This record gives sequence, structure tokens and C-alpha cells, in this order.
Amino acid sequence: MMKGAIHSIETFGSVDGPGTRYIVFLKGCHMRCRYCHNPDTWALESKDMRTADEILDHAERYREYWGPDGGITVSGGDPLIQIDFVIDLFEKAHARGINTCLDTSAQPFTREEPFFSKFNRLIKVTDTVLFDIKEIDDEKHKKLTGWTNKNILDCAQYLSEQGVDLWIRHVLVPGLTDSDEELLATKAFIDTLKTVKKVEILPY
Repeated sequence: MMKGAIHSIETFGSVDGPGTRYIVFLKGCHMRCRYCHNPDTWALESKDMRTADEILDHAERYREYWGPDGGITVSGGDPLIQIDFVIDLFEKAHARGINTCLDTSAQPFTREEPFFSKFNRLIKVTDTVLFDIKEIDDEKHKKLTGWTNKNILDCAQYLSEQGVDLWIRHVLVPGLTDSDEELLATKAFIDTLKTVKKVEILPY
């Protein structure tokens, strides 16, 4: 039986997706952001391993608090590292009538197989994607995170093309991601996306 490597769970979240959310933080992240506030999520290993049904059974204890817009959010780390588990979780969540939200920086995204087919399966059961754009300039993104952003921006464009609702997030780090040039370039990119429902500038 498939299990996910869990970092932590928040039972009452109000900022990670529409309405009130039950938030599952998964382990695993390949990026090494210079301003990361939870590096303990980087490693994939976890002593807390749970099945999708175990998580959903626990989440539904709080369902009366969610209201019409709430549901579950899967964050990390980057949950796309555990894409097989997230697919299982979201498919079972939708079967229970639970709204789903994916919080990702999209570093694992690729159009190569087998990931791409899995990703397409995932977005069919994803109601909203919280999409974190770390840095719009590729070279600066590499210095900031250790990785290119070309596949990340491609992921945002693909999600928009597929009609997936997007909430764009950008962390404003003084001296790193806050120049007028970078912010204007970020806005110009966001303006090309057709399904953006919200843009959040988050203070560091």
C-alpha cells in the first residue's frame, strides 16, 4: 500500500488555498533556496509514513470547519517529488467530494515521461495550484535556488493552457528578489497566464 513521507500536518490553515484548509506538508525538495525557512523538509526520509486514506480519515474530522470553499492542501517541501502519492491522495479526496489544492514550486516538472503522464493525471483532480515563482531571471534563479527556472515557468504556462486555477506567490526578499526590474518582469510573465485567480507578494 502506497504511503507518503509526511513532514507535518496543520489542521486549520487560512492562507494556503481557498477557504479553510487541512494542510499536509510532505518531505522532499531538490531546491536549496537561500532564504528557506524550513530546510528540515529537504530530505525525503520521514518517520511519519501515512496512506492517503489515513490522511483523509483524519482530515474529515475537521470538515465541518472548511465551509463551502475549503478542503485539503498538499505542500512541502515540493509535493511533486512524491507525485505518485499525491495522485492517490487527490483522486481519493475527489471521490469523497473534497476540494484539493497543490502548493508547489514546480522544480520536478518535466514534459518527459513518465512524469508528464503522471502530472496530467494529477491536474485532473487538482482544483487549485498555489504556484511559487522564486525568481524570474534564470541565472539569478540558479544562484538563489541551485536550479534553473525554465521548466518551472514552462509548468506555469502549461497549467494555464490546461485551464487550472492558479494562485501565484512570490516571496519578497530584500536585496534578492525585490528589484523593480525583477518585479516588472515577473508581472509581465504573470500577465501571459490566463487562469490566475490571485497574486500574493509574501514578505520574507
